[in-house]
Amino acid sequence: MSVGLLGRKIGMTQVYTGDGILEPVTVIEAGPCVVLQIRSMERDGYDAVQLGFADKARGKATKAERGHVAALDSRRRKAGTATAPKADCEAKRWIREFRCNDASHGLKVGDVLQPSSLEGINFVDVVGVTRGRGFSGAMRRHNFHGQPASHGAKRVHRKPGSIGASADPSRVFPGTRMAGHYGAERVTVRNLRIIRLDNETNVVLVRGAIPGPNGAFVMIRRSRKG
Repeated sequence: MSVGLLGRKIGMTQVYTGDGILEPVTVIEAGPCVVLQIRSMERDGYDAVQLGFADKARGKATKAERGHVAALDSRRRKAGTATAPKADCEAKRWIREFRCNDASHGLKVGDVLQPSSLEGINFVDVVGVTRGRGFSGAMRRHNFHGQPASHGAKRVHRKPGSIGASADPSRVFPGTRMAGHYGAERVTVRNLRIIRLDNETNVVLVRGAIPGPNGAFVMIRRSRKG
């Protein structure tokens, strides 16, 4: 049973399928992902699998980050107290959990997942963070039309216009679309078809676009569509 994968967006291209159809695809470097922890209903109150992706330089990793993946010397170990199993690997840059309905995934701490774990799955959901665009105006943020370019318009061409009445209700309604922070939001794109899996280069090709700039971390999980 596949729980999902962590990866990094490489970019977009197009490939020909076996039927000679040209498909637009996003290239994702997916894996190798290491199983760092197994959450259980008895101990944690929910079932999940924690995966780690992309090694973090040992000089930049904190002791807590190293201790999360490797058995370090500690008072508990010297005292002989039982500790949770460790993956015995380098600290990871990106760690995420995938919820499971039960413990039937058959994984254990230290297992390594690669694109081959998605074999037999046709559609996946990809979760990522969109490109941050900072403080943006109403035209860019909400696709407003803007005001006239001439015929008496002066220094109001890109302004949003009226944001409410004066005497009644004498306030701005919550949710009024105005300028503000744009982007850097968690977005899920559902039901992307898997075009190709390459276990040697750890590459997954999915049809269509996914959120985030090139190099951004993404989560790949099985779609309800299957």
